[in-house]
Amino acid sequence: MEYFINCNTSSLAVYTVPLDQQKAAHLYRRLGFSASVDTINAAVNQTANTLVDSLVDQALNATTTTAPSWADWNNSNYPADDDQASQLRRTQRQEWGLAYANDMLNNNLRDRLSFFWSNHFVTEIDVYDCNSFLYHYVNCLQRNALGNFKTFVEEIGLTSAMLYYLDGVYNNGNNPNENYGRELLELFTLGEGNAYTEEDVIETAKALTGYVERGEIGCEAVLFDATKHDAGSKTIFGQTGNWNYQDVHDILFAQRPNEIAGFICRKLYEFFVHPDSKDQAGNAQTIIDGMASTFITNNFEIAPVLRQLFKSQHFFDDDAIGVIIKSPFDIYYNLFKETNFTTTDTNISEVINYSSLLGQTLFDPFDVAGWQRDRSWINTNFMIGRWLTVESILLAFYQSNEEQFRDFGVQVAAPNGATTNDPAEVARAIIDKILPKGLLTTADYDTAIGIFRDPYEDNGVYEDSPDPSNFSWNMMLPNAHNQVYLLLQHLGRQPEFQLK
Repeated sequence: MEYFINCNTSSLAVYTVPLDQQKAAHLYRRLGFSASVDTINAAVNQTANTLVDSLVDQALNATTTTAPSWADWNNSNYPADDDQASQLRRTQRQEWGLAYANDMLNNNLRDRLSFFWSNHFVTEIDVYDCNSFLYHYVNCLQRNALGNFKTFVEEIGLTSAMLYYLDGVYNNGNNPNENYGRELLELFTLGEGNAYTEEDVIETAKALTGYVERGEIGCEAVLFDATKHDAGSKTIFGQTGNWNYQDVHDILFAQRPNEIAGFICRKLYEFFVHPDSKDQAGNAQTIIDGMASTFITNNFEIAPVLRQLFKSQHFFDDDAIGVIIKSPFDIYYNLFKETNFTTTDTNISEVINYSSLLGQTLFDPFDVAGWQRDRSWINTNFMIGRWLTVESILLAFYQSNEEQFRDFGVQVAAPNGATTNDPAEVARAIIDKILPKGLLTTADYDTAIGIFRDPYEDNGVYEDSPDPSNFSWNMMLPNAHNQVYLLLQHLGRQPEFQLK
């Protein structure tokens, strides 16, 4: 896989050209998990200003995933028999994963972001092993995904999932545990080694003490115990006082706004625009600085930064299209959304399982630093796994309803409802729909078009007509759905399919 250097020199000025199909598809691939033919067609000729505001507003107004019946269970709610309790926990976790994965597919930006934040404010379900904690953690991600970042940091640190994962529950005043205090500065707000000292970590940990009341039943929400809080004087970023949990965040955001804004906006840039933010050829740093300024001006509200970025000339520059390697969830969800094939819970469960095989386990990143994304998704084993699992998913769609492949071909090639009699035209339209910038060379197109034509060439349909425009072929012929299926199988193995 070629690594793309970031040569994007466009600015944060608003992109005012009405969107064409490629630009609209680019917006939906990055802002969510892509979109159907109808959705893209509806976006064509809209302005970025209007469409982005609509999509951000939708995300802000999206409801959280419905709370399960066990959202506040503790160990007393489970069967006394250990095996039965374990099985019930596994079933609940699977049901919750399925519910959240469905919302990821359907909620575009809101859950694109909640999933992004799960890889920033990392926890691992295998560590804290409590389903009710998982529910409240995900709920916090969803509620704050586009909200105020300072509020987000304050709330996520008090979720029981985080308190257990980063040892906050063991952070006693007489014996402080520095784990969460360190990650608060290093991973969540400032970046490794950026504008803090070891003494700041130590003093921050002391101020965070006291959230250690774990109950006696097990899997109970963690509470604050004032007797376990360090009530002595602490000095954080040069500020001295009897600081507590809230004080830590107030001081952090008051004393280090530029560092926080720069760190978070760089992560957003690398996720939504280009993985290379420290380029030499483009002007990514200028863009990140502009985003950071907007972040600070808006008191750390996330939505204004995203509106600015998604409306910008920089975001829609040709050098920003097709330069990010798809995550496992991207691979499958983009295919689902772009084809608009009928998707069931079985398909979603397959996505969860396949993504885990390819290194992206839902609710369980590798470690506290999260998935490193982009090139880390590509190695020999993962590439083969990506090919085979995409083929398996396409086969399942074909076996469940082969006619939806014909419908997709017709819809892509003739958005106004007219049929086409030119197989090359249909094949090219499908290629350009599925791949962000199409195929690299004319020879690649010729190979793909040949695969699309092959089922009928073998049966002599084309033999009597030397003029391709006069083939007797059309999309309504009995085997045309198979042509679409074979072409999609071929595209799933192309390097360009791995990009968004």
